[in-house]
Amino acid sequence: MNFRLLMMALGVVAMLAPAAAQSPDLEAVARASGTPDIPGLKMVWLAPWGDVAKAHPWRNIIVHQTEGPAGSARGGAIAQSKNPTRRGVMVWVETDGTVYWAVPDELVPTHTDGADRNDNKYIDNSKTYRQVNKDTSIGVEFAGNYPDVTRPATEAQIAAWRILVEVLRARYRIPRNRVYAHNWIDFKDARYCEGCALATLAREWGE
Repeated sequence: MNFRLLMMALGVVAMLAPAAAQSPDLEAVARASGTPDIPGLKMVWLAPWGDVAKAHPWRNIIVHQTEGPAGSARGGAIAQSKNPTRRGVMVWVETDGTVYWAVPDELVPTHTDGADRNDNKYIDNSKTYRQVNKDTSIGVEFAGNYPDVTRPATEAQIAAWRILVEVLRARYRIPRNRVYAHNWIDFKDARYCEGCALATLAREWGE
């Protein structure tokens, strides 16, 4: 794990208010249909929520960081909404904290393509093999990791993530320990640890 990035992210979180316990109100909103207002989030709905009982049976969350510049989340999300099963994710987060919900939650976008393996080539894949992949996992993409691909998430992204991850967990009944960084299931790039700081924070919040 790139501990420099993790420490930078933790430093930002230290400036934020302590996490509140998941309230019944948040859970009610998270289980709703349509395009609900989610307190604390600026959500752009490119695809509304359907009946949560008919959603795909999501069991995990995988955090990605795109190498695109600030402002690229909107374009990525729009392209995804037009072709939901293309290579990409369901949820995109811009550097200003805006969240784009791009794909109906009964559909399965293509992300972590090629990552579902059990070769232990770079990391131990044995616990995630056939368990944490595109068919079981919601992908969340954070924009702005550019140009040196070591730029951490912004303060606004971390603040949005703090709420968004609780919404995702409440909507799909996903335990905190099933939030994964891309690099935890597939060693993608030696230059940086994709999603590691954000996934670590998601697991630690509420402890």
